[in-house]
Amino acid sequence: MTPSSISFEPISFDDLPGWRDDDHLAAWKAFLASCGPTLRSGPKDAKPGSAGSPKELLHICARAVELSKSNAPQTSEGARSFFEAHFQPNRVVGSDHPGLLTGYYEPVIKGSRTPDETFKVPIYRRPRDLVNMVPESERGAKSAHLTHKRKTDRGLEPHLTRAEIEEGGLFGLGLELFYLKDPVDAFFMQVQGSGRIELPNGDKVRITYDGKNGYPYTSIGRVLIDDGHLTADEMSLKTLKKWLKTDKDRAKPVMRKNQSYVFFKELSGQEAKAPVGVNSIPLQPLRSLAVDTTYYAIGTPIYVDAPQIKHATASGEFRRLMIAHDVGSAIKGSERGDIFFGSGDKAGRLAGVTKQPGHLYALLPLDRSHAHKTASDGP
Repeated sequence: MTPSSISFEPISFDDLPGWRDDDHLAAWKAFLASCGPTLRSGPKDAKPGSAGSPKELLHICARAVELSKSNAPQTSEGARSFFEAHFQPNRVVGSDHPGLLTGYYEPVIKGSRTPDETFKVPIYRRPRDLVNMVPESERGAKSAHLTHKRKTDRGLEPHLTRAEIEEGGLFGLGLELFYLKDPVDAFFMQVQGSGRIELPNGDKVRITYDGKNGYPYTSIGRVLIDDGHLTADEMSLKTLKKWLKTDKDRAKPVMRKNQSYVFFKELSGQEAKAPVGVNSIPLQPLRSLAVDTTYYAIGTPIYVDAPQIKHATASGEFRRLMIAHDVGSAIKGSERGDIFFGSGDKAGRLAGVTKQPGHLYALLPLDRSHAHKTASDGP
């Protein structure tokens, strides 16, 4: 599938299944959460074959921020009017892959700032020699190639692999950020891209993605299926973790098949109040979506129709407006989305069983002159 084979066909809001039943105020708040970071990141040109203009999205974000400062009461009806006045829904046309929704979450893991007999597995800060080859917002879309390298006296070279790092390749550089008990927990925190570390004194600190060694992501779940250890029907996050933790010696070479290795930073102050996505956007449970930025600009509202996801909401079906807040190396395709479920074990259980078909509908900016004439006073 290439961007040139994909197009976006305008439809009406009435064509979106369940549109009027959604909590549009929750969607508005999620949209607003990304408007500040979107405005700070500045204007960007639209990619060939992508959905909409990032520059037009900036104008709508500026309007949303302005409205949020007013004293007018915010209502779901007002939020729906805002989206309908400023955006046009579009369906994806020409995709040669069925739509797929998965889930991710922020794990809460016991750890320590110093190593001891219990906490021995290091979590590393970003190395000083790490160089981004693409913007972080593009690391998922361009993950087939090295997204990061390291600066050496000989020039830019591939960074250490997961195996090389785990064998002590970064030892002695003072990069240890925290120490965890279990290498499997450390591995999955890297896959999720964030975590809360519960320290021995009971304090909890939040850490988040701060670069990677640049290698493409390999799904070890797919590796185990291909090697006949588990079936596709058996595979879930819970099953995968259990298989790995049952025998650490057999787990190590399997995890190392994923050469990608993530570095972290500790969040503080206002930033530490929520897990963050790309561009430090505070993630909103069940409203933040990781997407392929080949097709969608960060901050784009995307309506998700995935009625087979029956475990995530009280209504028993997943149809709601979400916002493109994040990216991921495994998230590739015009109808591929990763739903953020929140923090902790419950969110992890829900995310771990999410792998259902669905469709994405992009809400693309209307012409500014039309939007200005039809916009309501806002939420």
